[in-house]
Amino acid sequence: AIHSTLILDDRSSCKFNMTKNEISYGIKILKKNIVFEKNYWKINSSHDGYLKQYGIIHEREIEFYPEQIKFIGHDKIVSKKNIKNLKFEIRFHFEPNIKIMKTQDNKSILIDLNGEGWKFSSENTNLNIDNGLYFGRKDSFVNNHNIVISGMTNDKNQTIKWEITKLK
Repeated sequence: AIHSTLILDDRSSCKFNMTKNEISYGIKILKKNIVFEKNYWKINSSHDGYLKQYGIIHEREIEFYPEQIKFIGHDKIVSKKNIKNLKFEIRFHFEPNIKIMKTQDNKSILIDLNGEGWKFSSENTNLNIDNGLYFGRKDSFVNNHNIVISGMTNDKNQTIKWEITKLK
C-alpha cells in the first residue's frame, strides 16, 4: 500500500472518517509495473494522493536481489507545481515482535526478525525510530515501532534512497 508510506506536511494521502470508522483513499494509481526474473525483482508504482493539495506525485520503486538478499528502494517526490519546503516522512511499519535499534553512528538501523539480522540504511537523510500502533490483530491494537526517514522537500523532483540487507 504505497499510499501509507509517505506523509507530507503531517498529512496522509488517505482520509479517516471518524463517524463511519473507515478509511477513504480517493487516490488514483498512476503507474504500476512489476518485473519478476530469476535473480531480480522490481515493483514500481505511483499515486496522485498529494496532487490536488500539494501538486505532488509519490512514486516508489523496490528492487530485490535474491542472491544478495538485498532490497533497494527509491521513494520519489515529483512536484508538478514546484512546491518547496514541505516536511516529509517515509515510514516503515513493523509487527510488534520485531526489535529494531539505531546504530551509534546514526547511519543505519539493525532489525532482529525472529533471530535473523537485517540492516536498514538510507544515505544523507534523518533516520529515526518512532513508536506506533499495530492494527493487524482483529478488534485490537498493540504498540510497535517504525523506522522513519524524514526531511524537507527542496527540489522539483527528489529521490530518497534506502536499503535493507540481510546480515550474514
